Amino acid sequence: MPELPEVEVVRRGVANWVVGRTIEHVTVNDERSVRRHVAGPQDFIDRVTGLTVTDAQRRGKFLWLPVRSADETEATRALLVHLGMSGQLLVASNGQPAPRHERLRFELSPAPSETGESLPEQLRFVDQRIFGGMLLDPLVPSPQGGGPVPEHAAHIALDPLDPAFDTAVFHASLRRKKTGIKRALLDQGLISGIGNIYADEALWAAQLHWAAPTETMTAAKTQRLIEACQAVMRRALDAGGTSFDSLYVNVNGESGYFARSLNAYGRAGQRCPRCEAAGTEGTILRERFANRSSYRCDHCQRRPRRARP
Repeated sequence: MPELPEVEVVRRGVANWVVGRTIEHVTVNDERSVRRHVAGPQDFIDRVTGLTVTDAQRRGKFLWLPVRSADETEATRALLVHLGMSGQLLVASNGQPAPRHERLRFELSPAPSETGESLPEQLRFVDQRIFGGMLLDPLVPSPQGGGPVPEHAAHIALDPLDPAFDTAVFHASLRRKKTGIKRALLDQGLISGIGNIYADEALWAAQLHWAAPTETMTAAKTQRLIEACQAVMRRALDAGGTSFDSLYVNVNGESGYFARSLNAYGRAGQRCPRCEAAGTEGTILRERFANRSSYRCDHCQRRPRRARP
C-alpha cells in the first residue's frame, strides 16, 4: 500500500501537471470508484465538471485537490483521492490507449508546459483492486493545525514531514498510548503517513524493537525515532518511493526504486548492514506482527524485557 513518500511523489506530479487547469469533462468507467461520494456517480460528474484545480495537497497517505468554480475566489471543496492498495493517478494524452484498469477519466483544459508544448489533456485514475476511489468533499478547519482539510481527512494526524509536526506533543501522546511502538507508528490518528515498510526502516535506523512499550519511551528515544522517520522518508522521496511491482507508479507511469536501499524490510536471513559495517554478528529476522510481517535485527534491535504485541 502506498505510504507517505509514494503519495508525495504523486502529489508533486499532479501539482506540476494538473494545478491551474479546469476539469472540462468527467467519465466514470466504474461506479465503485466513486462509491464514497454518497450522492452517486452522476452527482459526482455534475459537481466536478467545470471546477478548476487550485492546488495538490497531502497529509500522511491522504491526497486531495482543492477545487473552485468560476465564480468562487477560493476553494471550499476538494477532490479527495484514496489510492487504496493499487490506485494510480496518471496523466495522458488523448491518443494514448486506456489502461486496462482505468476507472475515472478527467478531461482537462489546455495548458502549455514550461517549454511551450501542450500538457497532456487527461488525468486518469487507474485502480486494479478497486480499494481506492474519489469523492468531492467540503474543506473544513484542521483540528491539528495548518490549512483546511477535507472533512473525511480531518481525523488524520500530522505526518513527520509536516512543518507543524511537534515531536514533544507526539511524545506525550505516545506515552499515553500504552501499546507497542510499531503499532503506534501505524496509528494514523497519532502520526500519519507511515506504513509497514517505513515503520520497519525507521525502527531499524533508530535501533528500536517493534514491540518496545510506548510508555517506556524517553524523550531522547522519541526524538531519535522521529528523526529516523524523517530521514528514511526523505531518502525514499529522493528515490521516487518504494515499488515492488506495477501497482505503484508516479503520474508518468514510472516506478520508484527505494526498495533497492531498504535495510530491514524484506531482508530476512541477510546480514544487518549496520552490524556488518561494525564487524558484529547481526541477522535480519522476519517475525509475525498483526497478520503481517515485521523485520528487525536480532543483534542491534533486541527484544525488550517488557514487550507489547
